[in-house]
Amino acid sequence: MRFLTTIAAAVFLALPAFAATMGDDGLHKAEWMHETFKDMSEDLADAEAEGKRLLVIWEQRGCVYCRKMHEEVFPVQAIHDKLMDDYYVIQMNMFGDVEVTDFDGEALSEKEMALKWGVMFTPTMMFFPPEAEVAEGTTGREAAVVVMPGAFGKSTTDHLLDWVLEEGYKGDENFQKYHYERFNAEQANGTALSD
Repeated sequence: MRFLTTIAAAVFLALPAFAATMGDDGLHKAEWMHETFKDMSEDLADAEAEGKRLLVIWEQRGCVYCRKMHEEVFPVQAIHDKLMDDYYVIQMNMFGDVEVTDFDGEALSEKEMALKWGVMFTPTMMFFPPEAEVAEGTTGREAAVVVMPGAFGKSTTDHLLDWVLEEGYKGDENFQKYHYERFNAEQANGTALSD
């Protein structure tokens, strides 16, 4: 019994402090994700009411890149804190059957919405603007201000979250330049997140 207790304690201590659990649908579940009715207009209004930006993360069962993000990137303190404090995160299953209502009012299953929004990879993060900037009749694909398909390292993800919050997408400096300059400055002062 003592041996089993020691093993259980070692496994618990080896997990990241903010580790996601695996849901019945085979997708990672993190504490910063919101369970909603997946009505995009309502979710955007709820995000704004909380002073947060709406972020939709598309994932799928068995996605090794999703696992990488949930095990190595999202648990990093700075990233976790931004997802908790600054973002209203909705998870979508690229092959799911849960009904989603788009900003234009059309209701489709998650898998049909993934096609409508042009989502082809998991994970894909879609960032949305404040409510006032989403025109009536707009689709999620049209409304998204930033779409980031694929798994990225810690510093890239951290910088992307900040760039969206700073509304860098409205300026002349593209994200790659922003990330490059910030990463180099952080490396120089020893604060860069290691990928």
